[in-house]
Amino acid sequence: MKTNLSVPLLVILVSILLTACVKDTDFDEADNIALTPVVELDLIYFILTANDFFDADTSNPRLTVSDTTELPFLEESFAQENLKRADFFFKFTNSIPRNFDINFQFLNPDNTETYSTQTSVSQGTPQNPVPTDFSEIVEGEDLTELTKASKVVVTVTIESSNENLEGELNLKSKTTYYLEL
Repeated sequence: MKTNLSVPLLVILVSILLTACVKDTDFDEADNIALTPVVELDLIYFILTANDFFDADTSNPRLTVSDTTELPFLEESFAQENLKRADFFFKFTNSIPRNFDINFQFLNPDNTETYSTQTSVSQGTPQNPVPTDFSEIVEGEDLTELTKASKVVVTVTIESSNENLEGELNLKSKTTYYLEL
């Protein structure tokens, strides 16, 4: 005697699948979903030579060099509302036999400082470049001030300079933005 068990087995399997998909599902939890993307971007890159710190035309040292980078995305409402943290990573390689002070000023469109940070870079030699890493984590009230900025001004100050100075100061940096949508 042959019995066909496939029909009752199919009915039981479909019943289990239908109850498992619907049972204990709370569709109100969809409102509590938060997306937390992490975005990494290159921020600033430069190579300064020792000649950048000496004016050959006037034979005078130039102890301060600065550069401005536009950051239009920081002051947008999307960043102000969704940015939860910003991590800045700066990697300097110095082959100039002088120490440097580096200032980062974040400015709003009216050139008013909203956030700043600074670091020092150790001296190196052309034969033995010295790396210096610097990181800054911005959260809370500082982050609110940072998102008012539209540009960053990097100011590099050398302690002394002359026409015989050799080497380079390299900067590579990136920033990691933590968003919550």
